[in-house]
Amino acid sequence: MQTSLIQNAHGDLVADAAYDFYGVRLATCSLDHRIKIWQLDESDGTWTAVADWKAHDAAVTKLSWAHPEFGPVLASSSFDRTVKVWEETPADGADQPQANGASAAASGPGTRWVERAVLADAKGSVRAVEFAPHQLGLKLATIASDNHLRVYECLEAPALTNWTLVEEADLPALPSTSASHPHTYAAPTPTQISGPPAADASLVANALQQQQQQPLTQRGAGSREADGGWSVSWCKERYWGEVLATCSGVSGVVKIIQLSPSRRPITLLSLDPSPPVDSGSISEDMTAPYAITSVSWAPSCGRSYHLVATGGRDGHVRVWKLRPSSPDDERMEGSDEAKWTGGVVGDFDHHKSAVGRVEWNITGTVLSSAGNDGRIRLWKATTGNIWRPAGYITVEQAEEQQKEGDVEMDDGNPGE
Repeated sequence: MQTSLIQNAHGDLVADAAYDFYGVRLATCSLDHRIKIWQLDESDGTWTAVADWKAHDAAVTKLSWAHPEFGPVLASSSFDRTVKVWEETPADGADQPQANGASAAASGPGTRWVERAVLADAKGSVRAVEFAPHQLGLKLATIASDNHLRVYECLEAPALTNWTLVEEADLPALPSTSASHPHTYAAPTPTQISGPPAADASLVANALQQQQQQPLTQRGAGSREADGGWSVSWCKERYWGEVLATCSGVSGVVKIIQLSPSRRPITLLSLDPSPPVDSGSISEDMTAPYAITSVSWAPSCGRSYHLVATGGRDGHVRVWKLRPSSPDDERMEGSDEAKWTGGVVGDFDHHKSAVGRVEWNITGTVLSSAGNDGRIRLWKATTGNIWRPAGYITVEQAEEQQKEGDVEMDDGNPGE
């Protein structure tokens, strides 16, 4: 496997990294308030910084590239409670109007990154931002620590200066399409690895506290912001309209949300990895679930079902299989709303520590995860659609690869 390593990319902890559509440019952000753009030299696999600027007044938490049909556009979220939209423009156009009088940042030869918009509706730190699939227009979904999902739309592209808040929803209060069974229980699977929970540590918020890892004193999540998780991922398939997977706070539940211009957002399905609780069997040693820190919706690539991956502070990487109801099922039930079902088809605890990020490849067939164990792990479905570890790589291996050539992935032994 070919890898690259960027040494000393930022002056502080790197919070996020995002490839552009073509995979030849990489945007990174950090607790140092800065964003950097890196360009790949395909001849030798090295990355060179072509842009570097102070983007926010606090730690930058997440980045997202817009589809290239809208041009070189980047969105960033931050602990300063804002989302900013940036555009790469010709250097001679740097005197064009910019949001709040912000200065442009030098980029590659003859270009600059210009701040086009500042979205400041959040009542807490903005933890996640993602552009919608291009067929839905130039839209942007954000989630802040106030547990609100906000969706913005730019109706005057390519100007990029005027964004309208078209949807805002309090995620914990969203109604479900089914009052009796809004949740799906994740039963154990052949891939599930059991074992005692490891000491956990928060990621971005904890790093703001002098990067001190604070192990939990008891199993389960706390109630502080540092114990929570916030993430959003759009469904990539145009047939189902505006559907997102979201998580917020310390609930440990992922909600599948449907947006519609004719009604308020609704919860199609709630993905809860904890077993159902019988009111007559609650014991004192039962504890709250761990927060989900990352959600990623896989490209469908012609499948009749959807795959959603989650990573949590409990160290688990889970793969969920979702099935929307067919039109025949909806007619039989006399309902115009799609009834979604889902369950876990893969559950792994190899990281043995908090999982910070999960991400799919372009075909939705290989899942990668990054954890506090310092490893990037790969997961893949084998014969019979059984999900298995496909190996992992560490920083040490990447450093060795730079000296000797391609690195060989370790086999992902459960004991690792």
